Amino acid sequence: MTMTYRSIEKVLIANRGEIAVRIIRTLKKMNIASVAVFAEADRDALHVEMADEAWSLGSGPLSETYLNISKIMQHAARSGADAIHPGYGFLSENPGLVSACEEAGIVFIGPDSNSIKLMGNKIAAREFAVSCNLPVTLGVTGSTDEILRKAHEIPFPVLVKAAAGGGGKGMKIVREAGGLAEVLEATSREAKNYFGDGSVYLEQYIEEPRHIEIQVLGDNYGNIIHLFERECSVQRRYQKIIEESPSPTLTPEVRQKMGDAAVTICSRIAYRSAGTIEFLVDKNLNFYFLEMNTRIQVEHPVTEMVTGIDLVEEQIYIARGYALRHKQHEVQQKGHAVECRIYAENPSKNFIPSPGLITLYHEPYFAGLRIDSSINKPQQIHSFFDPMISKLIAYSETREEALKMASNALENYIIHGISTNITYLRQMLMHASFRENKISTRFCDDHTEELLTQIEESKKNIHPHWPVLSFLLYDLNKKKLSGVDNLWEEIGFWRHSMNIPVRIDEAEYLVELTKAPDGGLSGSISGKAFSISLLKLSGGKMRLEINDKMIEVFVSENDEGQTQLSLHGHMFNLFRKDRLNDSIDYSAVDSGNETGNLFAPMPGKVIKIHVKEGQEVNRGSILMVVEAMKMENNIVASTHSRVEKINVKEGEMVDTKTQLIHISVIE
Repeated sequence: MTMTYRSIEKVLIANRGEIAVRIIRTLKKMNIASVAVFAEADRDALHVEMADEAWSLGSGPLSETYLNISKIMQHAARSGADAIHPGYGFLSENPGLVSACEEAGIVFIGPDSNSIKLMGNKIAAREFAVSCNLPVTLGVTGSTDEILRKAHEIPFPVLVKAAAGGGGKGMKIVREAGGLAEVLEATSREAKNYFGDGSVYLEQYIEEPRHIEIQVLGDNYGNIIHLFERECSVQRRYQKIIEESPSPTLTPEVRQKMGDAAVTICSRIAYRSAGTIEFLVDKNLNFYFLEMNTRIQVEHPVTEMVTGIDLVEEQIYIARGYALRHKQHEVQQKGHAVECRIYAENPSKNFIPSPGLITLYHEPYFAGLRIDSSINKPQQIHSFFDPMISKLIAYSETREEALKMASNALENYIIHGISTNITYLRQMLMHASFRENKISTRFCDDHTEELLTQIEESKKNIHPHWPVLSFLLYDLNKKKLSGVDNLWEEIGFWRHSMNIPVRIDEAEYLVELTKAPDGGLSGSISGKAFSISLLKLSGGKMRLEINDKMIEVFVSENDEGQTQLSLHGHMFNLFRKDRLNDSIDYSAVDSGNETGNLFAPMPGKVIKIHVKEGQEVNRGSILMVVEAMKMENNIVASTHSRVEKINVKEGEMVDTKTQLIHISVIE
């Protein structure tokens, strides 16, 4: 077979965030120039900073920036890029981008448009899998009305899925037929918003399944290999949060069968580039084809760690026209890797998105640890992008050692200013059921309440005097560094006693100071004497000594004037009650929210209003839907009420200070 080689000297990355950064790193390794594109909100983003050059996509919705094929192609031409890498999400599985590249003579680093079209539609992909003799679950397709008529053909519970979906979006479980119509409508709307295609279908829901996927590579000459599996069973809202390789579930025989099945279906479509075949696996290790992702996956680093193969580098070699550089028998799994996805979300509040300003960012460093991040410094996390901030990947010889490394790394991964799932992930890694591999895709549903309780108990085991005294020493030395040389001057000679009230979360402590030696404090707290001295303060990291015990904490100030302090993997909010803070609007704090006023739970966009002024609503009625970080959040009535005033419109951007609606209780 004649081989055709194509030059790739400059690559435009049609993406953002950690995947864009990750692609740039491989391009630098290969001495290939990189071109970043960015929405104006991302002007100061890490991928823009790292790229050799960057081009603005302007402002506006995603359809005008990262989803705008025309703008991306214009920038590719102007920059002289001879290839485009789409990353994952956005346009990565859009055949329109592939066609545009073909017309412009630009290499698309990915599969051909036929593979994307066939496998990108989940309904067509299922039918194709059946033709390849792969086992699949029962399903129902058709229009919404047809699905409702034929739903009885498969047993409940069922899974409603977007035909063009991916990344856990456009998926909802329905346990009874009565709620199916409403879920079909909501899923179709969500699919239309995210994928431009509102088609949905039903699929048999397998209780407590494993989610295991096979990584594949294919070239232009019919060569297909698999790079073994990833265990992706731990999910929340069908979105993976922890992945492992190898899977602790599979036997060698089942692993071989799944790998062979993945190669079979990819061979039938003459697949090229990197891709993933996803399977559901039941308790008896029977596996069922789920879908194919015709792109690089979020969780690809665990495969890279255990095989030693750079998947982005292989994608580029394949796109250049080279045959696969690895034979199937040469690919081996060595050691164990576990990946934790770091999200801007609050697990204690049903994983509500948490956009906002990161005030402190600190990554841990261990041998065998890899962090793929979208940031490297404090910055704004926007509500209109995906909530994933980074991925922490730990690699060691055994699963036990990899889990221990990941847990230790998470304890030292510090993000202040917003809520994240870091502590939640760490607690999960330490959970007995997880360590014993007693997991399924329902793990978060079954264990989140328990995990949150364990997190609170762990936090309570930290003596509150430590964060209180650490905060006070930081607060006073911060002022000293700002030009106040005399700590007593900062504390105030006017006091009758040197007592400072400190608020920590929901508690309050009175600290009595007796001495303030250089870089330290002495006194008592809750009747117990203390002596504390500052050893080092740099970049938010503070090393100190309390009563002859060395500790290390991380400190920063958030946009509400509070100091946030991390100790042993837990974060505390503290402030001095004896001093007003210019950044806090105390009149607003004191007045509180008037009863009946409903505010946005997070910054986002109003996408649907379900009620009208004057309408009566019952408890639990959905009043409106606010979208943030690719997630729809229902604003509901807490009791039987009347809608008095609606203060926003559909399509309007809102924040936590926006009064959405005013309702009055009906007695």
